[in-house]
Amino acid sequence: MAATQVRVLPDGPDWSYELKFDGYRALIVKNGSKVSIRSRNDKDLCKLYPSLAAAAKRIDAKQAVIDGEIVAIDENGKPSFQMLQRRGSIEPRNIRYYAFDLLHVDGADLKGRALMERRERLPALIDGSGLLLSEELRGTARDVVATIKQLGLEGAVAKRRDSFYIPGERTTDWQKLKLELAQEFVIGGYRPDADSVDALLVGYYEGGKLKFGGKVRAGFVPHTRREVFKTLQPLHTRHCPFADLPTGPKSSRWGGGITADEMSDMVWLEPKLLAQIRFAEWTGDGRLRLAKFLGLRDDKDPQEVRREG
Repeated sequence: MAATQVRVLPDGPDWSYELKFDGYRALIVKNGSKVSIRSRNDKDLCKLYPSLAAAAKRIDAKQAVIDGEIVAIDENGKPSFQMLQRRGSIEPRNIRYYAFDLLHVDGADLKGRALMERRERLPALIDGSGLLLSEELRGTARDVVATIKQLGLEGAVAKRRDSFYIPGERTTDWQKLKLELAQEFVIGGYRPDADSVDALLVGYYEGGKLKFGGKVRAGFVPHTRREVFKTLQPLHTRHCPFADLPTGPKSSRWGGGITADEMSDMVWLEPKLLAQIRFAEWTGDGRLRLAKFLGLRDDKDPQEVRREG
């Protein structure tokens, strides 16, 4: 179940609020002694996060399906998507799973019950397991936003207290507010620089076509540029996957456009890989302004990527 992005959180007693985490959405599925951690595109993440798999086995139920987020916590105690990319080099104690919903427990399907009823049973199930609870944030919507801004966190999610869980749906019963604009984009090409990447060309799907969102140059360090370059090599293709390139005779003010002359400088890719991008805003001509690369991700089907906001 997915949340609809909004510019103002809904307010009132019918709504509950939680932090919006900057990580990987995942379901934990326990069936007896067996557990799996399923990503949004149904990959099992147990081998990538063995400490979380061990924690999942300690859930106090024979069967359970829990929805939540895998998060890396930096030295300041804040979620860091960039840190999550370095999972092989960070301490297991810095990898956390925040549970926020319970869909199934010991033969009972809870998806058709109210959110607050589902969440009531979560604390006892995960107590002592090593999994953490995504706590409800108290106060009005304004209080919640003010606190999150003060702490420098990504945003908040508002959920109707009586909402049912509808898998695969993006619903207004759940609404998310991002204080820093960031989302995943499909990588459709890049501009090379010797054996590294100078800029990524990213976009999103609209009406079944891949639309160009902009060039991304910031956020890289030299070794990251080389690592991304190597990752992209098997995806080379002769044809530009973007439906709306070139963009015109001139590049846009923010460097987001690609002229007909610049097309030959680009390397095109099969649109199979995603990048997490943070940016300041969308420009009037639909380009990303001040875009920054945060990391690669493979937990979502590229065809599902849409422009948010």
